[in-house]
Amino acid sequence: MTSPIEIEGAETPAGADRKADTKAPEPPEKPAGRSPGQLMWRRFKRDRSGVVAAYVVLFFFLVAALAPLISKLYGKNPYTLYGQDDPTLLNDFNMPSGPNGGITTEYWFGIEPTLGRDVFTQLLYGMRTSLYTALAATVAMVAMGIVIGLVGGYFGGKVDYWLGRFTDFLLAFPQQLFLIAAMPVITAVFVAPDEETPTYVHAFAIIGVLWFLGWMGLARLIRAVTLSLREREFVDAARVAGASPWRVIRKELLPNLVTPILVQGTYMLPNTILSVAFLSFVGVGYTEPTPDWGRMFAIGSNIYEQDPVYMFFPGVAMVVFVVAFNLLGDSVRDAFDPKTGR
Repeated sequence: MTSPIEIEGAETPAGADRKADTKAPEPPEKPAGRSPGQLMWRRFKRDRSGVVAAYVVLFFFLVAALAPLISKLYGKNPYTLYGQDDPTLLNDFNMPSGPNGGITTEYWFGIEPTLGRDVFTQLLYGMRTSLYTALAATVAMVAMGIVIGLVGGYFGGKVDYWLGRFTDFLLAFPQQLFLIAAMPVITAVFVAPDEETPTYVHAFAIIGVLWFLGWMGLARLIRAVTLSLREREFVDAARVAGASPWRVIRKELLPNLVTPILVQGTYMLPNTILSVAFLSFVGVGYTEPTPDWGRMFAIGSNIYEQDPVYMFFPGVAMVVFVVAFNLLGDSVRDAFDPKTGR
């Protein structure tokens, strides 16, 4: 009796087996390699605190960029004196007449004491002023630190010596006292005493002063890393091949300095924001009527007993942003160098 298996095998043509035997096996798929940037991005995505911090920071910058649009949709602006136009918004002591700083469905974060401006739009535009001023100052400081650190570290000798002494000289300056003392002098150079100082003059003065005293730490870090990199084999090979110093710095050294530059920059930006707010708080930064976080703190410090809610919103916003950016800096550092895990 013939089994079903034998019958099925008999029905199969003999040529089919030979075709199956002669068919070439498919080559195994080669594993796809990942670049250092892809590895860094993969490690960063696994850090939940870093991802959340990145979304928070992105949200702040997006709100700052869209402040005019949000203000238009909201129906208010940070310059109109609503309390003067509507006497019911302020009491006899020029404080918000409503509870919690005058928070209503019309004024989401309340109104400002004395002048009666809208706090929500003041916060939006103050965020815009502080963030973009600090961002411009940080970019200038990072660029200066990269140039000084690379030039001193690569060329060495007298160039490194004199750049190092210049850096040490600026580090000896009392930074906060210099910021306070220099701001009125700089603005007086460009604006007559009897004229009102334009906002752009304040902005350029703040950026210039912060840049002048803010690049030294990064420059010393870049110099130290450059001193170790310039003795490596790939730098010697580039020199032997006839590459110019500019090409060695641009093609060999700078790509290897991306990690310390990016990490240090993420730490410098929140500190610069605090410095911008400090200058406005002590009265030498942005002045009326320019909205600014520091100016809001200055107003709130005078009326915190009568209206403690006024300082709540800018205080929470600044704390959240600074903490989020510091967490982002830690996550970026760990993503670039996992050996430094927290």
